[in-house]
Order: sequence, then structure tokens, then C-alpha cells
Amino acid sequence: MNTIRVLLVDDHRMLREGLRAILDREPRINVVGEAETGLMAVRLARELAPDVVVMDIGMPDMNGIEATREIHKDSPNTHVIALSTHSDKRYVMNMLAAGAVGYVVKNAAHDELLKAISTAMDGGKYLSPGIAGLVVSGCLDPADPAAIVARATLGPREREVLQLLAEGKTSREMADAMSISVKTVETHRRNIMSKLQLRTVAELTKYAVREGMTSLDN
Repeated sequence: MNTIRVLLVDDHRMLREGLRAILDREPRINVVGEAETGLMAVRLARELAPDVVVMDIGMPDMNGIEATREIHKDSPNTHVIALSTHSDKRYVMNMLAAGAVGYVVKNAAHDELLKAISTAMDGGKYLSPGIAGLVVSGCLDPADPAAIVARATLGPREREVLQLLAEGKTSREMADAMSISVKTVETHRRNIMSKLQLRTVAELTKYAVREGMTSLDN
């Protein structure tokens, strides 16, 4: 029986330690690493090549949706399972669209997470019981087509700038975090506003929160 290599991603150390304690009791599972940001998760996924990534959504710098998208692109054989307090339809649908194969709410019993990991390794998808109905609803009642097209046209760097902007970062702070110039940050911001047809930072922040790119509790 092969060992399942797991990477834990959450910006709360106590939660990561709790998850590790649960998973370490399982003989088939080996926790190979931990990450506290989306950027770190992407890097460790490349370096460690885990079978499964247990991914939080609401993290600073790069949220779990963007990190999942990057991991899915770089390592299509790595299975990402969302573990989040958010049960809103947009968060769920955006995570699945980014490539996640499972979505478990944090207040679920730990058996659910173990079942999600097992299901992912068997090539299936797992959703917490309360989440499944949201996905069906999302398929029957899709979001505004114009909003979907606008979101799809944002590049990875533009999505990163939008999240940092929504988190209240200045242009200099964004430039430092992304290792680019302030001028490049401003260019990205203008392009974002043009593509989304939004004119103020407040409108961009509302959009980012609504689309699950960030949350007001970060």
C-alpha cells in the first residue's frame, strides 16, 4: 500500500498543527510539508511533489484559489482539496474551476477530510454534504456571463495585484511583494480597472471579495 504524501496549507499555525496531528495517526499518510501562504504552497508543491494538497482559501499575498490554479497548471497529478470556513457558492465554484478535486468545510468531522483524501487518490471528487447542493445550484444557475468573461481575461499577475489591492496594500508594498516596479503595479491596476469596468479601489475590493479572491477577515 503506497504512502500518500500530503502538503498542508493554512495561514493559522494552530490549525496546521491540529491537522498534522490527525493525519499523522493514519499509517498511509505522510505529511511532507506545511505552508502558511499561497506563494509558499506553490513553491513547496513544485519542490515536494505531494500527492495531495490540503488548501485553505483565505490567505494573504496569494489566496487558495490562485495557488490551486498555479499548482494545477504546474503539477496536474497533485490533487488539491479545499479546507475552508467559507461555504459560499462562489468560493466553492471558483476552487473547483481552479482545479480542486474536493471541498471540505472546516467544521466537518476529521473523517470527512480523510474520506476526501482517499476519494481524490482514487480519482474521484469529494464535496462536503452541505456543499454538493451549492455546486448543483451553481451549474443550474450560472453567474453573469459578462463577469465570467471579465474574470477569465485577468492574467495571473493582475489577479495577484487585485488581491493585494483589496487587502489594502500600497503600490510600493505590492511592488516589493511581487518583485516588480511601482510603475508595473500601476499598469496592472489600470488594466484591471479597464477589463472589469470598475473605477475605484472600493469597487475593486467589493469585486475581489464577491469573487472569493480575498475576504475581509484577512
